[in-house]
Amino acid sequence: MYRAEQVGSLLRPAELLAARQAFAEGRATLEALRAAEDLAISEALRRQRDIGLDVVTDGEMRRASWLTDVAESVEGFTEHRVMLEWKGPGGATEATTAKAAGAKLVKTRHLTAYETPFLAAHAGAPFKVTLPAPSNFMFSSYKRGVSDRVYPDRAALLDDLVAIVRDEVQWLIESGVPYIQLDAPFYSQYLDARQREHMRAQGADPDAALSLAIAGDNAALAGLPRAHTTFALHVCRGNNQSRWYTEGAYDAIAGRLFGALDVDTFLLEYDDERSGGFEPLALVPTGKTVVLGLLTSKRATLESVDDLRRRIDQAARLVPLEQLALSPQCGFASIDRGNLLAADDQWRKLERVVETARKVWGDA
Repeated sequence: MYRAEQVGSLLRPAELLAARQAFAEGRATLEALRAAEDLAISEALRRQRDIGLDVVTDGEMRRASWLTDVAESVEGFTEHRVMLEWKGPGGATEATTAKAAGAKLVKTRHLTAYETPFLAAHAGAPFKVTLPAPSNFMFSSYKRGVSDRVYPDRAALLDDLVAIVRDEVQWLIESGVPYIQLDAPFYSQYLDARQREHMRAQGADPDAALSLAIAGDNAALAGLPRAHTTFALHVCRGNNQSRWYTEGAYDAIAGRLFGALDVDTFLLEYDDERSGGFEPLALVPTGKTVVLGLLTSKRATLESVDDLRRRIDQAARLVPLEQLALSPQCGFASIDRGNLLAADDQWRKLERVVETARKVWGDA
């Protein structure tokens, strides 16, 4: 059990952002960028170990966003983008960081080829590797007039993404990765009434699409050895510079999500009223872990131990306490520009996760 958890991404140091910009502008070599990434990741790993987190990550610091490693490792994506309506600070309609598929997708290298070996060598603690769930790309990378020239429908695109992600998961298992997390914020589309209507306007049945998404994500994991690996799925409502794009409680999807998805752990967003109540957790099967995302990564305000313990107690009325864990609701930098808080705020929140988890569950 990992009681003191995190979702994955961490704020990038200014030096790393500068190195990435220099490389993009041709003022620095790839080797210089890799060295800057290695330095930033090594420091982040040290801080996480010092804090006492039960599982550490590389902060996704080699990525421009949480899913760009897919487009960088797979041929067939274009520069076309799907638009998303972001809410919150500086809310606007902007292109997603995902690229639209415009040709047959072909994997050219491992998605995490530069991440996993470094983590395995330097983590110094149990570590996780995060991957976008195949289901994300059904909507984020399917653009009419572009994708449908190659893929007749979203199901056909999903089939290829399942094969790509499954191959990656198998490699991660063979590489000894102890924790593999599929990030799947697009599940929140199926619980948001506005997004469901938008899907219908696109000619998609939201309930049928949800079933297809679950089947696809399960297919990416089916039959793979899992005796020494935790398989997890993270669901949020969007996380981009402290903004979000969906709202709604888990009620609309909880039965199928918790009952049908073949993962060990669900990391769930529960940091504000947009997430609804804990009641849907009553549908979580015995043996599954729920990581309660009670601390917000979107604002600097530090949650109190007492408030966190009170909310954990509320959730424990629906799910046994031994099936629960604690984390922030999402990463701190789903894109490299990060959320609207400082690095010190980030580390204080992760310290608070550990402090609270130890008071609730002890050192076990």
